[in-house]
Amino acid sequence: MSFRVSAVAIIAAFFIAAAGAAFSQSRVIFQYKNWEVRVAAFDDGTISCVAQVQPANGTTFAIWADGRTVKLQFYSDVWSFGSSSADVVARIDRRAGWNLSNADLYKNSVIFTMPGGEQSTRFLLEVANGNTIYLSQSSGNPMGYWTLAGSKASMRKLIECVNYL
Repeated sequence: MSFRVSAVAIIAAFFIAAAGAAFSQSRVIFQYKNWEVRVAAFDDGTISCVAQVQPANGTTFAIWADGRTVKLQFYSDVWSFGSSSADVVARIDRRAGWNLSNADLYKNSVIFTMPGGEQSTRFLLEVANGNTIYLSQSSGNPMGYWTLAGSKASMRKLIECVNYL
C-alpha cells in the first residue's frame, strides 16, 4: 500500500474521545524516535488509537483515531483555556501555515477536527514527512512546537491499529 493511500486511510480513520473521558486502560504498541502509538479504552466503552509525540516539558502533540474522524490534539500544562474555541495556525517546518479554524480550546488542550478531503491528506503527509510542527494563535503569537521525528513510521502503525478496531 502506498503512503498516499495510507494517508487517505488516516483521514477516514481518526477520532478523539470526548474531552474529559478517562482512560480505563492504555497500552503502548509501538515506539520509534520521539513517537509512540497506543491503544486506549475509555470508561464510556470506546476504543481509540493514538499516535503522539512522547510528552516532554509538559507538552505533547497527538493524533487520535477510531475509524470515524481525524482529531489533532496539542497539549501544554501551561495553558488554561477553560472551554472555548479559536482560530489557530499549524506550520510544519518552514512551509506555509495551515489554518485550524474554530479549534476547541479545552483546559490544557487545543483540539481540531480534520475536515477530510485532499487538504487534510496533504496536511497529514506534511506531518509524516516533517521535522517540527509549530502552533500559533491566528495573530501569529507562538503557542508551542513539537518534534515530528519518527512520525512517518508511527502514522503507519496508527493505520494498522485503526484497522484492527
